[in-house]
Amino acid sequence: MKKVFGIACIAFISLFFRVPLSTGYQVGDIIKDFEAKNIDGTSVGTKSFPNAKGYVVVFTCNTCPYAQAYQNRINALAKKLDDKAWPLIAINSNDKGMSPGDSFDQMKQLAKSQGYAFPYIYDESQEIVRAFGASKTPHFYVLDANKKVKYIGALDDNADDANAVTKHYVEDAIKAIQNNMDPNPSTTRAIGCGIKKRAA
Repeated sequence: MKKVFGIACIAFISLFFRVPLSTGYQVGDIIKDFEAKNIDGTSVGTKSFPNAKGYVVVFTCNTCPYAQAYQNRINALAKKLDDKAWPLIAINSNDKGMSPGDSFDQMKQLAKSQGYAFPYIYDESQEIVRAFGASKTPHFYVLDANKKVKYIGALDDNADDANAVTKHYVEDAIKAIQNNMDPNPSTTRAIGCGIKKRAA
């Protein structure tokens, strides 16, 4: 009887630790189309790019020091990519009541001052971030043409020094998809500030 109980406990513990920590999309999931107001006043989302071969989705914001540190790197990546074939969509999901510096007006000012070369949309309802399960700024998702999640995590392996980066996770994931391969790694730990979410 003790042996059976022990096996059952091990099985339960094993099952528990296999449960994803995030309640949002996991690698292999196909996302639902989303859209929100872009800094230019238009509505932008996945359907805005009907011929896309893939998508880079990044949850970021105005105020987080990590997001600020990655601004130039994100902009450089967007300029490197074909914006029709591989659109980069940045999403600010921070609640402006909790973080006034992340209001839509502040987003427009930041994007203009930094010369953003990508859509920067405002997830005011926080529906998008809850669907994805993103928790950090910045937090990256790479999708294939079918909007299947292929990579989740960090842009690269050095949040502190762009000159010391040795692994470009997002770019490597894109290259893998272009070669009909699965990214390796398919997940890394996103490093940044917690997204300011209202109580559900």
